[in-house]
Amino acid sequence: MLETLLTMQQRLNATPHLLRLGRLFCETVLIEVEDQSFYLEFRDGRLVSVTPGPSTRTPWRFALRTDRAALEAFWEPLPKPGFHDIFGLVKIGRGRIDGDILTLVKNLRFFKEFMALGRLQGNEERPA
Repeated sequence: MLETLLTMQQRLNATPHLLRLGRLFCETVLIEVEDQSFYLEFRDGRLVSVTPGPSTRTPWRFALRTDRAALEAFWEPLPKPGFHDIFGLVKIGRGRIDGDILTLVKNLRFFKEFMALGRLQGNEERPA
């Protein structure tokens, strides 16, 4: 999971339109997948750090919580209905969003496109 998030960080840095969309986004986001937690710190639309958790000392603005199988289905090149979107995961009961929803909604396109950077492209294999 950590390798995928680091790959997403590299892809974000190579995607100018996404950096432009997120230029005002300066928050820490919690991604929780079963028993693993990751704190993604964004500064001016760039992912500056990915810190494994859990940590009771790391404040976060909003959290996306899901299970590994759902996230892997979300990251397929052409996800099935319900797995195509973070709100789709919530709707089918495979995800939960907690925290400051207003901050998420204000930056929704940026965050949704960032999460889609984990999707496999071409004949890539998922990092372990």
